[in-house]
Amino acid sequence: MFNALWLQKDDAGFRAGVEPLADERLPALGEGDVKVAIEYSTLNYKDGLALTNKGPVVRLWPMVPGIDGAGTVIESRSAKWRVGDHVVHNGWGVGETRWGCLAERAVLAGDGLVRLPAAFTARQAMAIGTAGYTAMLCVLAIERHGAKPGDGDVLVTGATGGVGSVAVALLARLGWRVIASTGKAEQGAYLKSLGAAEVMDRAALSAAGKPLQKERWAAVVDTLGSHTLANACAQTRYGGVVTACGLAQGMDFVASVAPFILRGITLAGVDSVNAPLAMREVAWQRLARDLDPALLESMIEEVALAQAIARAGDLMDGKIRGRIVVRTAK
Repeated sequence: MFNALWLQKDDAGFRAGVEPLADERLPALGEGDVKVAIEYSTLNYKDGLALTNKGPVVRLWPMVPGIDGAGTVIESRSAKWRVGDHVVHNGWGVGETRWGCLAERAVLAGDGLVRLPAAFTARQAMAIGTAGYTAMLCVLAIERHGAKPGDGDVLVTGATGGVGSVAVALLARLGWRVIASTGKAEQGAYLKSLGAAEVMDRAALSAAGKPLQKERWAAVVDTLGSHTLANACAQTRYGGVVTACGLAQGMDFVASVAPFILRGITLAGVDSVNAPLAMREVAWQRLARDLDPALLESMIEEVALAQAIARAGDLMDGKIRGRIVVRTAK
C-alpha cells in the first residue's frame, strides 16, 4: 500500500483527499518506465488549479496530481536508470494525463527524468521544482539573447511566488541589479534577503498603459502575463529581452508592436512542461552551480501530504510566499 493524493470527479462532484492505494493500482511499467519511491513533491500553480478544481488541468479521472517529484528508483525497465538512482521529475503531463507525484509511489517515463544533482537533497530539489527550474530557463533565455548585468536592471514580476523568488536569487547572484515587483509590500525584507536591490508595487504595471514608455530594464522575467507583460515590454530598454513564463494575471496580451520595431526588444517564450531533456539537464546543472542553498532554505515551507489540499487553496488565493514542499514519505 502507498498513500496518494486522490482526485475524483463524477456525478457526485469533485473530491480531493489522501487515500491508501494498493501497489497494483499504479500504472503497469511499460518499456522505458521506472517506479520511483517519491520522497518529496511540491505545489506549483498547475497543481493548485488541479487540487482546487479551478482550471481544466486534469484530463483523466481519477487522478493523482503533482507535476514534480524527487526520490529513488525502486524498479526500472529503462536502460538509463538502475535501482537506487536518485532522480527528479518535472512536467511532461503527469498530474494531467498520467498519475503524478503527490504520492509515495509513481511510475514515470525514464526518458523524462533528470539525475538529482549532488548539490541538492530531494527536499531541496522540490523546493526548486518546476517553478525554480522555469526560473533558470528564463535566465538561460536572457543569456542566450546576450543580455548581461552591465546592460542595466532586470525586472522580476510576481517576485514572491515560486518562479519569482528563485529568479530573484539567481539573477542577483549572477550580478544583476534586480527590481522585484510584488503586490505584497510586507514581503519587501524577504525579497531583499534574496538579493533584490529594489521592490516595486505591482500596481505600477498591472493596469493598461501606453504602448511605449520610459526605458527602464535590460531584461525581464515575467510570470503574470496580461497588462503586466505588456507594460514590461513597453518599458524595456533598446535591444533588451523579456522572458514570458506565466499567466497568473491573465492569458491576454494587449500590447503594441512599438517596443519591438522601435526599440528592437525580444519577447522570449519559456516552456517548462515539454522542454527537451538536454535543456533540462543544463538547467539543473546551472541551478546546482548558481543557486545558494541557504537562500533556497529561506523560501521553503514544508507540509505533509494531507496538508497539501488546504495549502493549494492558499496558493490560488495568493497567500503563499516562496515554495511549498510536500513531504510524501511517511
